[in-house]
Amino acid sequence: MTVYFIGAGPGDPELITVKAQKIINRCPLILYAGSLVPRDIFHDIEQSSVQIIDTAPIHLDEIIEHIQQANKNGHDVARVHSGDPSLYGAIGEQIRRLENLGINYEIIPGVTATSASAAWLGKELTLSGVSQTIIMTRFEGKTPFPEKERLPALAASGATLAIHLGVSHIHKIVEQLIPFYGTDCPVAVCYRTSWPDQDKVIGRLDNIVEKVRAKKFTRTSLILVGRVLDTSQFDDSYLYNENQAHIYRPKVKKNTKNKKDKEIPASASVHSSIK
Repeated sequence: MTVYFIGAGPGDPELITVKAQKIINRCPLILYAGSLVPRDIFHDIEQSSVQIIDTAPIHLDEIIEHIQQANKNGHDVARVHSGDPSLYGAIGEQIRRLENLGINYEIIPGVTATSASAAWLGKELTLSGVSQTIIMTRFEGKTPFPEKERLPALAASGATLAIHLGVSHIHKIVEQLIPFYGTDCPVAVCYRTSWPDQDKVIGRLDNIVEKVRAKKFTRTSLILVGRVLDTSQFDDSYLYNENQAHIYRPKVKKNTKNKKDKEIPASASVHSSIK
């Protein structure tokens, strides 16, 4: 028996991986985060004998009880989370319980909200000469934060930021970022990326607060900050540079022009100069 922590992706049922869907379709028990995971991903098994439980209204102990019962019956469990379960998936405490109980588990990765939002915006988040680092973080709230990971400390790097769970504090985020990124730094706030009701606003640090408030985004939004969101001033990648050879593409020698005229020997050149 194995508990599979499965990443269902950001919302679009088609963004779930093939492996994840196969495991879901064969597990007798499915525990899914109903507030964040679309029910459509269970379409193929809705009419089967599979037990599908929305864990949004129940607490951790109840979730573990369901898993323990499945373990007694020798049934695999699909524990389905949104996005990628290893990022803000709250699977750490579940894994700790399973390890104490001696129950096997496996993590199946999923498409992150950051990846899906970048795709929706039509942007590459790592542009040569602009930014080569993406910091995924969240705004400090009830969850304790290490001092070195607070937003001003991260902002000092100038890296592209992907800020989760912070849209209701957008004004505070802007205040903390402006000293490091400037008022004209591009910002995108993506609401429920890839869901049918997805929405977004694009602006700068000096006007994003009013734009977000006009849209009334208060939850389920990702905040992306960085110069990569609005610039055409970046270097071409070395990856496809004709002068950069690598294991899959050896450097091609350029054809030299055939010289019909014979080169003048060095001795002749010297003799000519003496004359």
